[in-house]
Amino acid sequence: MNLSLPAFSQAKILLVGDVMLDRYWYGATHRISPEAPVPVVHIQQQDECPGGAGNVALNISTLHAQTTLISAVGRDAEGRLLTDKLSAANVHCFFQYLNTPTTTKLRVLSQHQQLLRMDFEQTKNTDPLDQLLQYFEQQLPTHHLLVLSDYNKGVLSLAPTLIAKARQQGIPVLVDPKGADFSIYRGATLLTPNRKEFELIVGPCETEHMLEEKGRRLIEDYDLQALLITRGEQGMTLLQKELPALHLPPAHQHEVFDVTGAGDTVIATLAAALASGSDLPTSTYLANLAAGIAVTKLGTAAVTLSELQRAMAATCQIERGTVNETQLLAAVEAARLRGERIIMTNGCFDILHAGHVTYLEQAKKLGDKLIVAVNDDASVKRLKGPQRPINTLQQRMAVLAGLEAVDWVVPFSEDTPERLIAAVLPHVLVKGGDYKDPLAIPGARTVIQHGGEIQLLHFESDCSTTAIIERILQES
Repeated sequence: MNLSLPAFSQAKILLVGDVMLDRYWYGATHRISPEAPVPVVHIQQQDECPGGAGNVALNISTLHAQTTLISAVGRDAEGRLLTDKLSAANVHCFFQYLNTPTTTKLRVLSQHQQLLRMDFEQTKNTDPLDQLLQYFEQQLPTHHLLVLSDYNKGVLSLAPTLIAKARQQGIPVLVDPKGADFSIYRGATLLTPNRKEFELIVGPCETEHMLEEKGRRLIEDYDLQALLITRGEQGMTLLQKELPALHLPPAHQHEVFDVTGAGDTVIATLAAALASGSDLPTSTYLANLAAGIAVTKLGTAAVTLSELQRAMAATCQIERGTVNETQLLAAVEAARLRGERIIMTNGCFDILHAGHVTYLEQAKKLGDKLIVAVNDDASVKRLKGPQRPINTLQQRMAVLAGLEAVDWVVPFSEDTPERLIAAVLPHVLVKGGDYKDPLAIPGARTVIQHGGEIQLLHFESDCSTTAIIERILQES
């Protein structure tokens, strides 16, 4: 995890999708109308800004990435206004002008609450999109990445053709999907549905396991490389072929004012980071931070570089406690920059006992920051049997985080933490003395190859979770 933001200005992103004009009327509400049981709003302010793919373009451009937008608008004042506003934001626009009006959405707000939305649109366009396709073929070769922003207004009826042409040229394709048919996005690199859109395709997901299983099946069915499911108050889940799922908690720490456009911010930040050379987990982390900023703003607002930088810095100021993998990697890099020595160990820690406490205290003395990686519930069952764990992952992590010796507690889902250890690369990897060969410890070879060391600490054989459970069973 790199604590500095990517060089967004080097990214060249081509965006194709449905644009619309978002109008906002703000005012005070002090009484109910005598004509009907509705509030009377005294309009005091009016704003107009690009929506749909236009908002995605604004978000990309605000991050200083080079942005080209291809879309269709009506031959009307709203279409001209969209062109002017996007051009002023350094978005290069290539619009095909249609005989149908530009889609416009009017929202009436009072005291940070949306009271009413009115849509002005005619989505049944009969004009062929030949000019739009011509623009696309001209622009595609000069860009690093293609984004398709689908608002089901007709532009992305061309999606299969656009994806095929991008794949032929080796250009990644990110799609913010819409509707009940994802087959039109077959062959894209990554889709970013929200949970409602995802479940519309795959059916209800009552558990994390079910969500992951159905997500992986969708990846296979539609020849994708990855899937990023945005889940509101449950954060995000990134699924990649043949890699463990990455679950990110929601990044916003303040009151949520408006979720309008949050999905636009996600795909815009994700695209800008990927096109700048960041890997997918890091790009997802940045997109999650940006979404956390976006929902604290009213309307379809863009996230600035300085806001993203501040949010990133805040996530690295995790002094101790339970963290996810992304937070851990950021915190570890911050600790390295401070010259601190990182110690790491792992285990199930099902029932915390005196042997664990002594072991962890000894481990902490080897450095400055101690990381404890904990097997999740499913991996404990695979390792220890169907009756384990006795305590859930959250309970086990909470108890460990309460120990003075422990700085960060992080879960992992595989049988061994080898992948996580390779990502952290601690200065010292610690295990109990039941290991006779240090190189047999998962992750040990990687740590040594990168200049780290392995420490085997005293193992108290008479003090273990299994022994405690057996004594309880005997006494009962």
